[in-house]
Amino acid sequence: MLITDADVAGYPALVDVRCDGGTIVAMGRSLRRRRGEPVLAAAGGALLPGLHDHHIHMVALAALHSSVQCGPPAVTNAAQLAAALRADTGDGWLRGVAYHESVAGVLDTAQLDRLRADRPVKIQHRSGKLWVVNSAAARRLELERHAGLPGIELDSAGRPNGRLWRLDGWMREQLARAGQGGALPGLAGVSRLLASFGVTGCTDATPDNGEVAMAHFTEAAVRGELLQSVRVMGGATLPEPGTPQVRRGERKLMLDESALPEWDALCAAIGDAHRQGRAVAVHCVTRAELVLALSALRAAGRHPGDRIEHASLVPADCLPLLREVGVRVITQPGFIHERGDQYLAAVPAGEWDDLYRCRALLAQGVPLAGSTDAPYGSPDPWVAMRAAVVRRSRAGVTLGPRETLTPEQALALFTCAADTPGGPARAVAVGAVADLCLLHYPWQAARNRLTSADVRATLRSGALIHDGARPSVPQRLRTTDAA
Repeated sequence: MLITDADVAGYPALVDVRCDGGTIVAMGRSLRRRRGEPVLAAAGGALLPGLHDHHIHMVALAALHSSVQCGPPAVTNAAQLAAALRADTGDGWLRGVAYHESVAGVLDTAQLDRLRADRPVKIQHRSGKLWVVNSAAARRLELERHAGLPGIELDSAGRPNGRLWRLDGWMREQLARAGQGGALPGLAGVSRLLASFGVTGCTDATPDNGEVAMAHFTEAAVRGELLQSVRVMGGATLPEPGTPQVRRGERKLMLDESALPEWDALCAAIGDAHRQGRAVAVHCVTRAELVLALSALRAAGRHPGDRIEHASLVPADCLPLLREVGVRVITQPGFIHERGDQYLAAVPAGEWDDLYRCRALLAQGVPLAGSTDAPYGSPDPWVAMRAAVVRRSRAGVTLGPRETLTPEQALALFTCAADTPGGPARAVAVGAVADLCLLHYPWQAARNRLTSADVRATLRSGALIHDGARPSVPQRLRTTDAA
């Protein structure tokens, strides 16, 4: 393909860009079109490296189209939650997502039964680590029989109360054994949506990814339904994929402050991953989780690809430790916009600067990459970029003004390579892989907008995967967020 008259960083005038064999093979003024060569007229629009979302959950995002929104901003109180659950007709499983305690407090089976008892209901907390089920769902999952399973919360009488922690894989297996589904949803719609945002690559950070998930990604790639290159995290036994489009990534380690692992076990898990030649990606959202992770990484030894996922709260005194340990941080500045108003109510004012830090990490020399954490955040990386620049909540309140980035720094969070997040931004240059995002406007205009509405075309390995038209996908997968 020949792309003509593109605005490319580092070039004083518009240039033509030729892609062949999956790479950029020539750049210059007035390149002559070859016979039969497709031409994409950039008309002065910015040609950027394709975006990479460094932490996303693609299967969960794909399941969102059949889910009921149960949290802010769509649902903000108990009456709205009840109405949303009752509006969903049918007699099968009802799946709710994005719940937060600000809506109706701490949910359990008894409360869900009052809201909807005529069909099995499961509602996921917006953190992604908790499901709450009603009585009908509890019976289908046979919670009473499995009451001793770690993760099934018990009430004061020792019986399951419907709160299930980090049991996504177990729930799926239970339903599959009972003949109630459990198959993973298709990825075609989600992949088209991400392509419309200029996304050419993703890192799937789902902790229980295993053989089934890897096969699902691989098969989607072979069928042509998966448009992006995908790096798949998972557990110790995550297999290698069967296609170069899908690659095995880091070993995901989950830390929950309410049930932190034994020190020796955590260090051993890190060491085992390193001996396999794999880096670790440690989930950290609290100060305690961050300090434990950094201490264990320092004790177990370093791997250049070790990552901290989220780093939701980074106190100033942890900044030097992050640099010393040599980890990469994958953050979600979009949550400042999407959840900022809840943070204002729940987080002490003295800690607002600690939320999803950006500028301070870069100043310390800590490699920093961006992500959406979709479906727990908007899947649109441009929402996260704008939030990194303006750091305003939905209500317009600024959180952590000293942590703002320039538009160029925000873009760099999503244009660094999949295997070196936080490293140098990829460039549009001869010899580079032709993963590209073409905008309608020159960068000097687009940098002040930072919106996915400006994405005109997306190419992965030189092949057009988005041509400017918004894909036909379920409404719940769309985003209208504006920072």
